[in-house]
Amino acid sequence: MIWKRIFAIGIIVILLSIVVYNTAFSSDKSENEDSIFIVPEGMEVESGGTDVGDMAPNFQLENMEGKKVQLQDYRGKKVFLNFWASWCGPCKEEMPHMQKFYEEYGDEVAVLAVNTNEPVLDNARKFVKDYELTFPILLDKTTEVAARYKIPNLPTTYFINTKGEIQLQKKSGPMTYDEMVQKMEKLD
Repeated sequence: MIWKRIFAIGIIVILLSIVVYNTAFSSDKSENEDSIFIVPEGMEVESGGTDVGDMAPNFQLENMEGKKVQLQDYRGKKVFLNFWASWCGPCKEEMPHMQKFYEEYGDEVAVLAVNTNEPVLDNARKFVKDYELTFPILLDKTTEVAARYKIPNLPTTYFINTKGEIQLQKKSGPMTYDEMVQKMEKLD
């Protein structure tokens, strides 16, 4: 009987020690550490470079018409880099706001909508048609760009200034038209 008590007390002491150690020696977690970062099998993707102040990682993707587009092509212009998918409920909520924003401010801000994690490309085409989207839609068929940008959920938008730097904290989740206008006004 005494051995059971000693054993139980020992287990409690060990568990408390683990809690105290983790509390005392853990560092603050950033937003990215709490999210899942998936690298497609067989693909090497560099991490880093997606924090505020970093140069936005360049990439090349095809648009819906098959033309190759690079992020660096938009240097000198403010950019909203938005990641979305047709099956994403919050993306459906956000896209009408994004279209309205593009129609109003498309001369000042490039809106690049990266369709990612889309199992059937025709779904993306139908989505674009149904929502009457006129801004550039880029296709991340392998999810390599989404992995590079550490997209925790959809939609997620990065805000890139005219120098090509990520200037504002990324937004995970849908934005309203007013939020988009506020973000644009803060970009250099």
